[in-house]
Amino acid sequence: MKNILLLSILLIVSCKTTKKNNFLISNSMSQSTIDCPENGDCSIELIPNKSLEFKTDNIGMSYPVITEGNKTIFKYTYNRKSIKNTQDGNYTEIVYAELSETISDLDLNNIDLQNVKLYFGRLCYCKGQTGYYPIKNGNFKITSLDNDSVNFKLNFKISEVPQIITEINESISLKSN
Repeated sequence: MKNILLLSILLIVSCKTTKKNNFLISNSMSQSTIDCPENGDCSIELIPNKSLEFKTDNIGMSYPVITEGNKTIFKYTYNRKSIKNTQDGNYTEIVYAELSETISDLDLNNIDLQNVKLYFGRLCYCKGQTGYYPIKNGNFKITSLDNDSVNFKLNFKISEVPQIITEINESISLKSN
């Protein structure tokens, strides 16, 4: 009986509650000191109080429309450094997601990625290989790290066009400076 009582007390003392953080973003936040391929510049931006919609133009290509709303937009941008003495040498890849107003832990896979409107955009002078495409193959995870930071982890593959960015793994401090 003593052993059961001792074991019960030990279990109660050793249990630790886990607290999930929810972060309310009040101002647009961006971070540009993140991992990026050598030949480019990358940034992450969180845009609060917006809504994200993808519309289709008259030739069938998707494009993003950001309007006032009650969501937070996640935007990751990769800009390849331009090749000198070339015209139309700009190349950009963008990943968009529409998150809830408060950033909280999330783990989505494959077709469920569209629950957050996860899209990949390839913008370049690449005839027939540019535009925005829904990400349907991958994993997107948001993890609270402590009281003021969060980790965004995305692994994905697009079949419609070539891509440089296939993985994002960045921690962002949400503390106001």
